[in-house]
Amino acid sequence: MPNPAISYTRITRVQDTIVTATEDALAAEEPLEIQLIYGPATHRQQQSISVTMRTPGQDPELATGFLFTEGIIHGDEDIKAISSESEVTNTILVSLHEQVCPVLKTTQRNFVSNAGCGVCGKTDITSIYAPVTKETADGSTTKWSSAMITRLPDMLRKQQQLFDDTGGIHAAALFDGAANLLLMREDIGRHNAVDKLIGAALQQKLFPMDQYLLLLSGRAGFELIQKAAMAGIKVIAAVGAPSGMAVKMAGEWDITLIGFLRQQRFNIYTGEQRIIIANE
Repeated sequence: MPNPAISYTRITRVQDTIVTATEDALAAEEPLEIQLIYGPATHRQQQSISVTMRTPGQDPELATGFLFTEGIIHGDEDIKAISSESEVTNTILVSLHEQVCPVLKTTQRNFVSNAGCGVCGKTDITSIYAPVTKETADGSTTKWSSAMITRLPDMLRKQQQLFDDTGGIHAAALFDGAANLLLMREDIGRHNAVDKLIGAALQQKLFPMDQYLLLLSGRAGFELIQKAAMAGIKVIAAVGAPSGMAVKMAGEWDITLIGFLRQQRFNIYTGEQRIIIANE
């Protein structure tokens, strides 16, 4: 069965003066429209919430994670059913229980997100912020060994099958304090990879998430820090650089933020108290 996350194209490969006609594997990029069905049984409503460019696959997890990290729902228990024929129609329907009242004030912009931006399409400055509360911002006192942290990128890289196939995909991974890889999701959009991971954690009942570390295969932008904060994640490590806003908000939300995690080194930008500097 073809993998919907991969598309193929004919290319001309040039190496020095050798020209070869061949086939190349690409990370698939398709739109996904998330529609929400909610309200009492006598007055059900259906509303388009978002269109995002994503790599097909794990769409129910993506929709669940997106609705949660945007503050629209409070958890997986709010969801009654998900229609998962999105790989055919590029539309996914999320039906909430009749008694659940979704928080839709942040979605009135009807935004469209591209694969590189998780806040694109929002029409005013205040709307870029999800409702991170004191409860989700309070953290645990779990300590993480620097020696263990430096091993994580190699552990993640060994699991990145889509990256091996296409070379153009982002990954987000969840580790516990014993360096066990609990979850890993890949997507052409880094924010989608995080939403898929958080959606999977909700569905698999892995909350609360303050005992885990989130590893990002690329840079750490503000929108990724915010999604992690909504999930209560207290330690984030990125192979790439963080942005200035990411560092600022990580500090405000009491999140330990690590960047440039590669080749046995890393920078700690916030929350140094959770890191124990130790050799193997």
